[in-house]
Amino acid sequence: MSDVEHPVPPAGEEIHLPGPTIKPFLVAVGITLTVIGTTISKYFLIFGLVIFLVTTFRWIQDVRHDIDELPDEHHTQH
Repeated sequence: MSDVEHPVPPAGEEIHLPGPTIKPFLVAVGITLTVIGTTISKYFLIFGLVIFLVTTFRWIQDVRHDIDELPDEHHTQH
């Protein structure tokens, strides 16, 4: 056991789980098309990069929105 004690949330505290999303799959598709595009066609490369960048940007926005909705006690800086 460590010397550092971490505060344990009180019993019954609501656990936050993000909702289902297709964004991780789309990021993977974008990366795959980008890799394929390096050998087949620049159009695959550009299309894959666009999918990857747009989806990653939107995914980060969603995560930031989810973090903003957490209770105040979860916003502490470590």
